[in-house]
Formats: sequence, structure tokens, C-alpha cells
Amino acid sequence: MSDLADAAPAGSGWTTAQPGRASIRPRSGSLAGQAVPWLVAAAILAGAPLVLTSGTALTMMSLMGIMIVFALSYNMLLGQTGLLSFGHAVYYGLGAFFTVHAMTVVAQNRLPVPLPVMPLVGGLAGLVFGLAFGAISTRRAGTVFAMISLGIAELVSSGSNILRSFFGGEEGITTNRTKMLRVLDLNFGPQIQVYYLIAAWCLLCALLMYGITRTPLGRLCNAVRENPERVEFLGYEPQSVRIAAFSLSALFAGIAGSLAAINFEIANSAYLGVHQSGVVLLAAFIGGIGHFVGPVVGAVVVTLLQVSLSDLTEIWQLYFGLLFIAIVMFAPGGIAGLALMHGPLLRAGTAHRLVPAYLLALVPFLALTAGLVALIEMAFRLLVKAGEGSAMTLAGLPVDAATPLPWLVTGAMALGGGLALRAVRPRVAAAWDEAAAAAKEARP
Repeated sequence: MSDLADAAPAGSGWTTAQPGRASIRPRSGSLAGQAVPWLVAAAILAGAPLVLTSGTALTMMSLMGIMIVFALSYNMLLGQTGLLSFGHAVYYGLGAFFTVHAMTVVAQNRLPVPLPVMPLVGGLAGLVFGLAFGAISTRRAGTVFAMISLGIAELVSSGSNILRSFFGGEEGITTNRTKMLRVLDLNFGPQIQVYYLIAAWCLLCALLMYGITRTPLGRLCNAVRENPERVEFLGYEPQSVRIAAFSLSALFAGIAGSLAAINFEIANSAYLGVHQSGVVLLAAFIGGIGHFVGPVVGAVVVTLLQVSLSDLTEIWQLYFGLLFIAIVMFAPGGIAGLALMHGPLLRAGTAHRLVPAYLLALVPFLALTAGLVALIEMAFRLLVKAGEGSAMTLAGLPVDAATPLPWLVTGAMALGGGLALRAVRPRVAAAWDEAAAAAKEARP
């Protein structure tokens, strides 16, 4: 009990020092092995525009890069330190506003400051306000912290409509990124140049945040998350650890907001709102807060769904909520958790035994999903869009939502798919047990 490693979760990488002394020295792996994922990520970021060349794809990838930084910064609070915040967009938005004002000042006075360093302004703004608000909100954890963060978010959001000289009211503040000092003859007018700027900062911030998780501070954050009383008993102050994590998280959130301001050349009150905080919360949970790569996956999925679903349906936010509920109920580890749990089976060569069971479950799952989506869309048409008539299109098929046949067919699809999925669940569980047992036997 005298070792601080007892306060950390199992498998977190802590080592034991002399009896009676705390050790926060993480286990180190092969440097070459640790560098491979980052080299792969750099190659993907560099090569993606060569494959996806359309303007829409570049814009979407830029938004993904911004959301990745934002989601990883949020995971420093929730996943690493156990602090559930409902106001993380405060630092994202303030970073954006300070960056827009800084860009305007630099452009008007022709100062020799290039655009690629502007995210430092947003990061500094996030850090300063993170220290100020963190000193208040980190005194307690749990529900108290969550409520304080929500109160601060509402306070700043309301203040943005009052301090119009700085926040610009509902219209926001605009700037022009092409008026700044050119670097290598780049004016950052074309979206491809902005994408590579965002990609570079995304990779750098991800690398720095990962590095923080491997430091003694990162291990202390894990310990405070798991057992703050034990940490305090061993001589560490939990609030100091929370403030440090909170401030660093706000710093990277400010950088994300700065990148958003550079991308859109505008900052408005929507950046500060609870909606923005909710989006990053969804991204972190959907991806999986238990793994560093989880928020990255969640950011990509959420951005992709935001862009694609918003073109297909007006109630795309409802589907976000349903996806969030499904992840929390059936896959608490998120998408990354589901994927990484197959790692031991892949390494042992037994994952192929799951394929028949997964294919068997795929058909009823698709039927259940299609039936539920159709029911939701028809209900929306009749309840909200009744003035436009009951005729509509579902998956390219003409449907009259006022007639009983579509309701019977889609209802049967949803009910049948749900019952069939429940029936094949034991088959999937048995296949998993078989593959896991075989992997255990194959382990040297």
C-alpha cells in the first residue's frame, strides 16, 4: 500500500520502487516500435489529399484534424483524469476568438508573424483561462465538477452576447488568413494548404498529448482518477494534479479552436456553446475514452456522420444521440475498445473463427437498423413535416407515410431483426469463447 502504483489501474505501466517510496516511472518499450504508429499516421495525413482530391474531401479532412485535437484534449480530462466536463468548448471558443483578433492585428500592422504560428495564440489563451477556471472547478471532482463546468460554459456563452466589441455578437468576428506573412510563398488561400497546416498541428498535438500520458504527471492523473484518497495519503495533492491536467487540456482545446478559426476565418458564439461541448463529448465516448486512439476514431466518425448525415436528413442529431446511447449501453469501451479487444485473437491467428458468427449477426443487425431508421423518418414526416404531405422517399423508394403498408413492413423489419439478433447472440458469444480459448492455448 505504500507504493503509489497501487493507486493506478492494472496494466497502466507503473513500476515498483523501494518500499515506502512512490514510483511513477512508466515502463518503456522499444523506441522503434513506438515510432511506427506515428510514422504511419504521418504518412496517412500526407498522402490522404493525393487520394481524396475533391474540395469536399479536403474540407472534411480538415474538420477531422481539428476535431481530433479537440477530442484528444477532452480525453485528457475525462479518460485520463476522470473529470466529466460539460463546458470544454469554452477554451475551444476562446482560443478561436483570440486567434482571429491576433490575425487581424498582425495583418493590419503588417507584423512579421506567419500564419502557421497562430495556433500558439489560441493555445496560450486556452492555458490562461484553463488556469483561471480550473482553480475554481477542480476543487471537487465528480458531479460537482461537472456542474461547475456547465455553469462556467453558460456564463461565458452569455457573456459573448454582451461583450460585442470582442465577440462580435451573433455575427462573430471575421479575419483574412491570406493577408499575413507568407512562408515559402504560401498564402494559405487554397484549402489544400490549410489542410496540411491543420494536419501538421494535429500530428504535433497528438504526439505531445501522448507524451504527457507517459510522464509522471500522466500517471498521477490516472491515479487521481482511480483513487484520489490514496494519492493524497501518499503525499500528492489531487487538486494540483487536476489543475495541471485541466490547464493542459484547455491549452490543446485552444489550439483546436485556433485551427478552426484559421479554417473558417471566423469565430462566433457557437464555438462557445454547450452544443460544441456535447459534440466533443460524443466523439470521445463513441471512439472510446479508455484508449488513446479512441477519441481519434470518435472524431473521424462524428465528423464523417455530421457532414454526410446532415445532407441526408434533418434529424441527423437524433441519430447521434441514438448512437451514443447504443455505445454506452452495449460497448462502453467505444469503437476503439471493440476493435482492440480483437488484438490478442489476431496475434494468435484465431480471429478468423469469428467471421461466420459475425456474418450471421450482420444480416439481422442491418434489418433492425434499416427498420428503425425508416420508422423514425416516417414519424418525423407525419409529425413535423405534415404540411409538405405524406409522400416521401426512403432509400430511393417512393413511400406514402400515411398508409399502413410502409409501417407494417418497416415495423416487421425492425422487430424481426431485433429478435433474430437476440437469437444469434449466443452463437456469437460461443464463437468468441472458442477463439479466445484457442488463442490462450496458442500463447507460448
